[in-house]
Amino acid sequence: MTIEFAVMFPVMLMIALVAFNSIMFLAQCSSFDRIFRESVCVYAPSPASEQAAGQICAQIAAELEPYQEKDYLECTVDSGAQDSGLTTYRGTLAYTPTVFGAYPLRQVFGVALPPIEHIVEMTVDSYKPGVFL
Repeated sequence: MTIEFAVMFPVMLMIALVAFNSIMFLAQCSSFDRIFRESVCVYAPSPASEQAAGQICAQIAAELEPYQEKDYLECTVDSGAQDSGLTTYRGTLAYTPTVFGAYPLRQVFGVALPPIEHIVEMTVDSYKPGVFL
C-alpha cells in the first residue's frame, strides 16, 4: 500500500490544486462582477459636467482596489465610445494560479502559466441617467 500511496499522492495533490484554483477563480470572478457592475451603476450614468470617461474609469478602479492588494490578482478598467453617445466600460480581472492561496504559481516544470482573464462589459448612456444597455 505504501507504493500505491507514493504513486497516487502527487496525482491527488495536483487534482486538489486544480480544484482549489478553479473554485478561487470562480469566487473572485463573481465578486469582481458584482463590484464592477455596482461601480459602473454609481459613477457612469450621470457624470459631473466636466468629467471624462478616463476619470470615471479611475473612480471605478479605485472601487476595485482590494483586487490590487492580492499578488495573484490584477484588474484593469477601460472605456470605449460607441455610436449615438453610448459608452462601454470594460473591466478585466487577471488571475494567476496559486499554491493553495499561499503564493502565485507562475511556472510549473519550466512551463510558464499565463494568468486567466475574466472580462466584464457594461454599456451606459451618459446623457440619459439611469439607462443601461
